[in-house]
This record gives sequence, C-alpha cells and structure tokens, in this order.
Amino acid sequence: MDILYQDNEVVVINKPAGLLSVPGRDEDKQDCLIRRVQTEFPSALIVHRLDMATSGAMVIALNGDVHRQLSILFEKRKVQKRYVAVVDGLVNKYEGLIDLPLITDWPNRPKQMIDHDRGKASRTRYHVMSYDQEAKTTRLELTPETGRTHQIRVHLMSLGHAILGDRLYASDQVIARANRLLLHSSYLSFSHPVHGEELEVNSVTPF
Repeated sequence: MDILYQDNEVVVINKPAGLLSVPGRDEDKQDCLIRRVQTEFPSALIVHRLDMATSGAMVIALNGDVHRQLSILFEKRKVQKRYVAVVDGLVNKYEGLIDLPLITDWPNRPKQMIDHDRGKASRTRYHVMSYDQEAKTTRLELTPETGRTHQIRVHLMSLGHAILGDRLYASDQVIARANRLLLHSSYLSFSHPVHGEELEVNSVTPF
C-alpha cells in the first residue's frame, strides 16, 4: 500500500487505477482497496469511493466515531477535492463551471447521463493546466463541488473533451490513446475529525 498520511484515527491511501474501492458482487471482484487496507488496519472503514479506473488519494477511517464524523464532512461538502485529467482535444476556455444534472442511465448501468428534468444537481469547476499542441490534448485540474457517480467523466464528455482511456464514455479512438483512464485524485483537504486542524494531502499524478 502507498500510504500518503497516517495517524491513529485516519489513513489516506494512494489507490492504484484498476482496483475497486469496495468488493463487488462477483467472486472475481473481491480484491479491493478496503480489504487490502484491513489486512494492516483491521478496524478500517470506507468513507468515500473512487471509480475502479481512477487513481489517487482516498481517506479511510480507523474507527466508528471517526467514520461518522468524516462521513458528515463529505455529506456537507466540507472536504476539498481536486483531480487531474488529460482530455482529448484543446479546451478553448481556460476555466469554467460545468453545471449539469446527472442521473443513472438504468438500461446502460453503471453509466450516468445528463437529465435536466430528473437529474441531481452536479457541479464541476475546471481550469487548464497545460496544452499539448502536438498530441491535441489538454491537462485539466478539476474541483467537483458535488460528488455524483462518474461526475467528472460525464461532465467533460459533455464539453466534447472525453478523458483519455475512458472505456465507459469515450470513443474507441480516445480509449486507444491511453492504457488507463487518465483521471487522478491529486488533493484532499479536511478538518481532522479529532483535533480539528486542517489536514492537506497531495498525491503525485502518475501520468
């Protein structure tokens, strides 16, 4: 395990791409981050999740009281999160807010889709970190203000700039441009549930 931060109440793990956050239903989906963490920290409890294809920082609680307090912080959007993504094409607006409601696309689960009538409010801020003119790609830093499933992936697709390697939402051509989803949880910041001091954790983007 790649431990980014650890004390007696909280551990922050750098989740690799391709690993589930929690076990799935099938027998071949039992290996996951929380079970690996529990081999070293038996009392560990999951607080939030990252998509299987997404890498980066994840907070794990080490007891029930801390789990409840951290869950409240996430529910009340008191946790600051930043992601890095590389997308297809050159994003022409340097920064912006994507404000599009999302709902599960039930016939095509686990896909999500934009639905202005029934969708839940979903907001993602972004700004351009750099352009690769030769490859025609853009590196973005993203700050989700809500935490919907696949939010960043669907929001960027809605701009016409799918994330490289996105096997759920991108075209075959864009999928082929990377051997994994180029989306990484690079930063987390929250008030420590015990002593209240602000805890900031950074994770180096591996692409």
